[in-house]
Amino acid sequence: MKIGIAGLGRMGSAIAVRLIGLGQDLVVWNRSAGKSAALEAAGAKVAATPARLAVDADVIITILTDANAVSAVYLGKDGLLGGQVAGKLFIEMSTVRPAEQRSLAQEVLKKGAAMIDCPVGGTVGPARDGRLFGFAGGDAADVARAKPVLDQLCRRLEHVGPVGAGATMKLAINLPLLVYWQALGEALSLCESLNIDPARQMDIFADTSGGANVLKVRGASIAAALGGQEISPVTFDVGLIRKDLQTMVEEAQSLGRVLPLAARTLQYFEQAEREGMGAQDGAMVPVRWARQSGFKDEG
Repeated sequence: MKIGIAGLGRMGSAIAVRLIGLGQDLVVWNRSAGKSAALEAAGAKVAATPARLAVDADVIITILTDANAVSAVYLGKDGLLGGQVAGKLFIEMSTVRPAEQRSLAQEVLKKGAAMIDCPVGGTVGPARDGRLFGFAGGDAADVARAKPVLDQLCRRLEHVGPVGAGATMKLAINLPLLVYWQALGEALSLCESLNIDPARQMDIFADTSGGANVLKVRGASIAAALGGQEISPVTFDVGLIRKDLQTMVEEAQSLGRVLPLAARTLQYFEQAEREGMGAQDGAMVPVRWARQSGFKDEG
């Protein structure tokens, strides 16, 4: 089986490194060709276009920035669906709205191919280690066909419903985390006058009901940032978090529901992006909020 990956951002590249390390026959494509160089040196074949990648691979993984990027890569000039793809299986991992996944799946079906959506929980480290959490949406037979590939990437794979269900679950899973970043920043601002060592402060939070699971893996980075360092490498940047929060709010509106906490948190991430933090790690937002370095309540 030859596996293709279209989209070599942080997650796509980490997934590619994982698969190459397992000896998989891999072909990759990215809009910016420079991101392919290291993977080519590691043994991956580089496709000139998405269409060529889809023809060369049996299973195609896509993990792209947003709905516009997904549409362009699949349906644009020399897109994934531009060649003979009958019988191929597409695994779409981007974080977009469920309706967009369902619409894309219909386009894939018209070409005689199959698609599941399977966004994942986890960042670059878990992707490299094969410890992502996959939320699969699609026909049972298609999910079963994708499982041998996804099992190499995921510590746990859950089939949660038809195409689009994976996208719904990913938005739901991410929502508490993104709201927590804001809540943590506000909580830390209450402690600022205590002058507690940042590492000790994060250890206290992580060992109490005030700590979320994320502090077990990100607590040390946040402590370092509280001490004046930047969080590096970036795993989930402010711009992508803003995009995901906006997607959550829009999806809720389409369902006739409201997400007041997510909507308010979106305002603060929009503010952070306007103030030049778009490329910084999302965990820098609670750190900056705790320091009260320029943020104000614009609500």
